Amino acid sequence: KHIPTCNKHKLSLSNPTSLSLFSFFPLHKSETKKSESRKDITMAVDSSLSSPLGPPACEKDAKALRFIEEMTRNADTVQENLLAEILRRNAETEYLRRFNLGGATDRDTFKSKLPIITYEDLQPEIQRIADGDRSPILSAHPISEFLTSSGTSAGERKLMPTIQEELDRRQLLYSLLMPVMNLYVPGLDKGKGLYFLFVKSETKTPGGLPARPVLTSYYKSDKFRSRPYDPYNVYTSPNEAILCADSFQSMYSQMLCGLLDRLSVLRVGAVFASGLLRAIRFLQLHWSRLANDIESGSLDSEITDPSIRQCMSDILKPDQHLAEFIRQECQTENWEGIITRIWPNTKYLDVIVTGAMAQYIPTLEYYSGGLPMACTMYASSECYFGLNLNPMSKPSEVSYTIMPNMAYFEFIPLGGSKAVELVDVKIGKEYELVVTTYAGLCRYRVGDILRVTGFHNSAPQFHFVRRKNVLLSIDSDKTDESELQKAVENASKLLLKECGTRVAEYTSYADTSTIPGHYVLYWELLVRDGERQPSHDTLTRCCLEMEESLNSVYRQCRVADNSVGPLEIRVVRNGTFEELMDYAISRGASINQYKVPRCVNFTPIVELLDSRVVSAHFSPALPHWTPERRRR
Repeated sequence: KHIPTCNKHKLSLSNPTSLSLFSFFPLHKSETKKSESRKDITMAVDSSLSSPLGPPACEKDAKALRFIEEMTRNADTVQENLLAEILRRNAETEYLRRFNLGGATDRDTFKSKLPIITYEDLQPEIQRIADGDRSPILSAHPISEFLTSSGTSAGERKLMPTIQEELDRRQLLYSLLMPVMNLYVPGLDKGKGLYFLFVKSETKTPGGLPARPVLTSYYKSDKFRSRPYDPYNVYTSPNEAILCADSFQSMYSQMLCGLLDRLSVLRVGAVFASGLLRAIRFLQLHWSRLANDIESGSLDSEITDPSIRQCMSDILKPDQHLAEFIRQECQTENWEGIITRIWPNTKYLDVIVTGAMAQYIPTLEYYSGGLPMACTMYASSECYFGLNLNPMSKPSEVSYTIMPNMAYFEFIPLGGSKAVELVDVKIGKEYELVVTTYAGLCRYRVGDILRVTGFHNSAPQFHFVRRKNVLLSIDSDKTDESELQKAVENASKLLLKECGTRVAEYTSYADTSTIPGHYVLYWELLVRDGERQPSHDTLTRCCLEMEESLNSVYRQCRVADNSVGPLEIRVVRNGTFEELMDYAISRGASINQYKVPRCVNFTPIVELLDSRVVSAHFSPALPHWTPERRRR
């Protein structure tokens, strides 16, 4: 396949790892090597190069759109040279020396000598770094912190090593989002965004490195806190509110600022759809207090954070008319379209509604009056991957264009084993994503399943299908089948000990009809002694026992983030799971191959199960959780 080089519209680099906008573009190897000896960064992009994406809103946007075109037009060249640069830089690391590359930086040698790995394969090296080993184990550059993944290993968040310059790389992708959005929604520089953004709990490893979620790392960085004024990226929430670690005080003050500035709001968002729905639920619970603050011009006494109180003293002034408006809109039972009723100039919602978040789309449509939902970028703790070049597309049609300058990407076809290059994927096929990063992840399986929907120039576009092996998810939690099975077994032991009853069969369901959503377990019980039916108290303790058995991300969502509600067990009458099998067979399933699904979401099946429920029980307390990681 011929991939055009960029001799005509060439970007010349003094440092191929510098990541200010347009300064990261590996071209031919000879050019990259020459660039390393030069000190000044120059850029030469033909100003006549027009973007087929559309007319830019300003010159800054024009540069960003040209950059996207350059990267995607030359995806294979960028990938080839990016991998070579990673291998040159990290050649003397302990991990790469293991595989005797002999200084080779080409793709064929790399793929023939290095295995495709999982987190468990790399865990011993990661643990050494976490414990304080500062030798170049994975990366030639010092590991600056660990980004805690929402995925887990042995019940604990995975620790993803990162280096300082990765923050620049992530900032680069962020800088491309609004230039694309401005192509579809004009006038966003005339107002503000109401975004509910939060920092989460963090800790330090035994060796003293921070361990925290990737967005917490970004919000606490100077890139975010000291960001220059940009009329296209003005938030209603002050930094003090976003950076407050107390989730109630943070949400309260961000909501209050959003109400005070309601006519300036042009877009409303959160990271995930579930987070925006939690904000709406918060407003339902606390609108009266918020209205009182607006009327009096004084902040609720429960908001004690000094930095918030200081910044709000400059923002909050008495406004009786606004307070009455809030009361009038919120005291009614009908909350349909509440977002556009309170923030009438809102043009779209900026939330992730792909993958597990798709379950929230109907509820968001109800509260927003059918506003468009924009999914702007695709990222994880391991790496930021790409962006949506058609952000106003329907949620079911969202596709992300992989930016080839973010990492070296490979793709394993589902059902296959040999990874293919970024530019060699086939439209309509599904793949598992594999990344190699500057921070030292080499041929690492991310665990995302993607379907190729097309190409932008030579860069593929993907629809996010699902996380591999994830059974249940409400927010950032991800529970797989083995974790759920272990939790059911532990609860079943309690049941057996107290009343001689066993769990004969079970399945599960992520119930998002409540805010926050919660896990539902359908249990069919085998009661040996009719006189010893399990009590309500016993079954509620079974709920808590299950929660204690689930991974740390789930427990953090329950305890610290309030983003997942109490687990529920619904006991169904005997014979229900036989009916479930009969229903599946009536729809064409083979009786010889039928297995009880451990998770259900097909509405007729959920309705069948709910019609057979004889009792329902909720977890009576919060499970145990602390930010500190358990030692292995």
